[in-house]
Parts: sequence; structure tokens; C-alpha cells
Amino acid sequence: MTSKGKTRRMMSVGLSGVALAAALTVPAHGASESASEGASGSASGGASGGASRVGPYGAGWQLTETGTQARFRGLAAVDRRTAWAAGSKGTVLRTTDGGRSWRNVSPPGAGELELRDVEAFDARRAVVLAIGEGEASRVLRTDDGGATWTESFRNTDPRAFYDCMTFFDQRHGLAMSDPVDGKYRILSTRDGGRSWAVLPDAGMPAALPGEAGFAASGQCLVSSGPRDVWLATGGGATARVLHSRDRGLTWTAAESTIPAGDPARGVFALAFRDRTHGIAVGGDYRADQSSPHAAAVTGDGGRRWNASSAPPPAYRSGVAWLPHSLPHSLDGMGGAPMAALAVGPTGTDLTTDGGRTWRTVDTGSYDTVDCTRDGACWASGEKGRIARLGGR
Repeated sequence: MTSKGKTRRMMSVGLSGVALAAALTVPAHGASESASEGASGSASGGASGGASRVGPYGAGWQLTETGTQARFRGLAAVDRRTAWAAGSKGTVLRTTDGGRSWRNVSPPGAGELELRDVEAFDARRAVVLAIGEGEASRVLRTDDGGATWTESFRNTDPRAFYDCMTFFDQRHGLAMSDPVDGKYRILSTRDGGRSWAVLPDAGMPAALPGEAGFAASGQCLVSSGPRDVWLATGGGATARVLHSRDRGLTWTAAESTIPAGDPARGVFALAFRDRTHGIAVGGDYRADQSSPHAAAVTGDGGRRWNASSAPPPAYRSGVAWLPHSLPHSLDGMGGAPMAALAVGPTGTDLTTDGGRTWRTVDTGSYDTVDCTRDGACWASGEKGRIARLGGR
């Protein structure tokens, strides 16, 4: 994992949401796995075979054969058949058959890059983000399923360090860098990632001393709808969530309840199911440090955050809403209760009440998670691990 400062320098797919929620609420009985935080993901042991089955329906993370030891912190789930993963050593994988096979479509000459985010529009078009100081931060795009790649942005400012990106639609997107001259830097595209421009920072609040983002899962910058976007922070005195309603031109900042005050602590990932209801997860990524308050929820677009009453038991780096998850009833947040998954090095947790309470349902190591509208969920992480949720 990479935090900022000295510690940050290189360091048949899917069931209906109702069935998944019912199955996943049964306690997990899979074996615990390694939770090391090395950035390269080069430990021995592959991600082939094996499944962590949870519940009477056999639902759970089904590991797929990837043929690589890369660590995949970038994940873009397109639909039940198509997903992209981006990881260490410039590795990009793509599946178009629901994870039965993965094709290595890595950009030529990218072996020294740390790819931490990928945004995909379909089976042919995707944009990947490489992180790092100075020219290590880059954006590449493919329009032919990874057969060829074009570098559309290379950072030339040694003070900038890009962490995450998000797209509102197939043309408009943003990427964020750690603070430069005391403010987060926002990069914008209007042509699907073919070209980028730095936005003016007049509408960006000042960063706190020591504050930065975390390139842990591609979810420190997320959007919902055509204009709303949220940015997660840590490392400062408080862990904050910044919100923009105009595609990154002006921002407001709100304190979360997730502890910070250390370069290894803060909000690592966000997920919004609409422009008002969101979940934040994080904690302290160090394996020897506890994270007793690792999740928070908002029902007003991020103006106020409330601590989860029963949060995940440990640090979590990724979070995603389950699609079509539960029928309508009051949930105390002004809408219908929704199910979501949070993942981290020590396991996967499920909420069925919009993030207020969580239950551990799997003990395998994953860094990020993504779900699609047609009912597919995917997770990825160390040692080439990519899994899909649900029975075959």
C-alpha cells in the first residue's frame, strides 16, 4: 500500500442482490489468507482454483485463474462477462467471458509503472492511471481492447502525485493528485481520457498539514450522476471527504468519523449509490495496528458523516454497493436499505442496512471491489487474485 510522505514512495456471474444478501449473511467458513501490504504483489502462490463459498446458495468469492502474480488495486467491472484489472509491474488484464479466462493486455514498456486505477466503458475502451511522483504519474487509453495503448497524460510537476480517477460518463472524467501548493490538484478530460487539463484551484479548500489521498483501490475519487464527485483523504489531523457538485470546479470539505492523524490512517475508499447516500471505509493499513472505526455513512451527500454502529473489524480499502439488493423499507437514511461490500487484506464484510452495521463474510485478501448494474460483482488484490461473486 502506498501512503504519502516517506511511507508513500513506492511503496455465470452474479446473483440477484436479494439472493446475494441472503447467502452472504451466513458466517464465512473459508480459510484465512495472507494480508501483507507489499506494493509489488510478488509473494509466492497464485490465484488459481479455489473458492470461498458462503451460505446455502454457494455464493461467495470464486477465484479465477489469472496466470500472474501482480497485485491488482485497479478494477473496472463492466457487466457479467466483461471486467478489467490494473496492477503492479504495468499489468492490465481483461476478461470477456465472465472470468473463465483472462487476457494480458498490458501496455508495451509499462513494466516499471504502478497501475492503481482503471475505468472501462466496455470490452474495448478503457483508461488506466499509473501513480507516483513526477513522471511516474501517467494516463493511458485503449480503444481496441488493449491491443494498442496511447499515453494521453504524463505528469511533469515533481510535486504532484496522482492517486485516483473517475468518470461521470463516457466523455467527462477527473483524476486527482495529492496537494500541490497546499491544494489538491484536479485533472479533467472532456473526450473520454484522450486529453487532459489541470483545473483551476480557486474553488478547492486548503489541504490540512500532512493530508493526502490513498492509491489503495482506485476509490479515493468517485462520482455519481452527471456532476457530483467526492474525494477521500487521510494523513491529516482528521480524515475528510471533499464534495464537488460541478465536476471539480468548486469543493466543500467535511470531516468523517474515520480516525486519521497519521500518514497510514484515513478514508481509503468511497461509494455512493446516488448523490446523497454514501459509504466511507478505511482505517490504518498497517497490519499491526487496529482499526476499530473503519466505516462511516452519509445520507446528505457528504455534508455530515456518521460512524457505523457496527463497523468492519479491520482496515478496509475498497467498497461497492450491491445492485438491486433489497426491497424498499425505511432504513433511517431517507431511502431504501441497500447492501454493500467492503474488502481489505483480512476479509470481506457485508452490510444490508446502508452501511450502519457490517458482518464479516469472507477472510480472503482483496484490495478493491466493483459491482455492475446487471448483478455482477468482482474483487481483486494481491498475488494475482481476481474473483467474482456468485455460483457458476
